[in-house]
Amino acid sequence: MGQNMNIEALDLGEDKSLLLVDDDDAFLRRLAKAMEKRGFEVEMAESVAAGKAIATARPPAYAVVDLRLEDGNGLDVVETLRARRPESRIVVLTGYGAIATAVAAVKIGAIDYLAKPADAKDVTNALLALKDMLPPPPENPMSADRVRWEHIQRVYELCDRNVSETARRLSMHRRTLQRILAKRSPR
Repeated sequence: MGQNMNIEALDLGEDKSLLLVDDDDAFLRRLAKAMEKRGFEVEMAESVAAGKAIATARPPAYAVVDLRLEDGNGLDVVETLRARRPESRIVVLTGYGAIATAVAAVKIGAIDYLAKPADAKDVTNALLALKDMLPPPPENPMSADRVRWEHIQRVYELCDRNVSETARRLSMHRRTLQRILAKRSPR
């Protein structure tokens, strides 16, 4: 509880504008509400097109952008925002550990990336971390089993849900993969 008090007492600066870009409506609204409670003035976008429009018209001081959006790549929003407001503090959200893409996001101007599902506390810590300092580690990071499961699910989807092809690419026996896919995701 004490740590939440510190976050709310943090100085967001003169401009408290925050752009949230994510196509998961429930997640977007939950995060927006939590960030408003922390003092941010939130504007939401559910697509690359909407995110770029806001970044161009009203470039915010802060932004949280999901990498994978239905109409394209969140990196396009990051680039637009970086061009319009170079000092903007941008955090990128990524599903199933797309680390290579997250690294690309940092190279074009994001200050950090977080794996989904990230909570408002992790997002706030990342947005407000001082230059060259990492934010504290997340309270509840994904377990190693969950990371493995997410990776397997991603490869499975990229192989068009073909079990044999997925097993080959993961150097795994097909039956072993079928058993993993039949189970629920670990916590």
